Amino acid sequence: MNLKSTLLLLVSSLFITACSSPIVTDVRFDNVTFDPIKRTTIAPAIDSRVQFKIVQLTAAIMNLGPGIDKKEANFVAREAVLYSMHLANEYKLVAPPNSQNVLVNTGQRDRGLCYHFARDMTAHIVKDRIFNTLTLKRAVAFQGKALEHNVLTVAAKGKGVNDAIILDAWRESAKLYYVKTVDDPMFRWEKYTPRTYQ
Repeated sequence: MNLKSTLLLLVSSLFITACSSPIVTDVRFDNVTFDPIKRTTIAPAIDSRVQFKIVQLTAAIMNLGPGIDKKEANFVAREAVLYSMHLANEYKLVAPPNSQNVLVNTGQRDRGLCYHFARDMTAHIVKDRIFNTLTLKRAVAFQGKALEHNVLTVAAKGKGVNDAIILDAWRESAKLYYVKTVDDPMFRWEKYTPRTYQ
């Protein structure tokens, strides 16, 4: 597909999907890197808004049930917020989110769909880590349908999707969106069933 066709498709998609902003912008976080040895996201200078979001999310996770370990809650909150930003850089993300979808679906970008975020966040935060007081699982809305959406969720140990918080890096272009699953104004969440894209 040539550049003119891609741009036409991109502009059309913005109107078709009723995006709130027709302007496509690059999403870049210069103060975030990743340490593959320690498997942590590094942000030497976290601005106050990002720090506040980490604090708020930590508190929200702590409120999911009694006995939740604050270190575990803070680790999940910190990595969910910062690793989303790292993934934006890796994916060469653009905003709004549907614009990235068009670029991926037309071969202009390799990654950046919602399930890429969900899968990569799960692999980073969950894989080979033991959480004694938390359960982290993938969740999906409209699985197998055109509006399918994928996220990572966090709940108190042993609890399911209906008692969880979604960690959605796609919805606001890597500025982590989180809300209790039952309070999400856009989606009804259910347990993710692995499919070919996992």
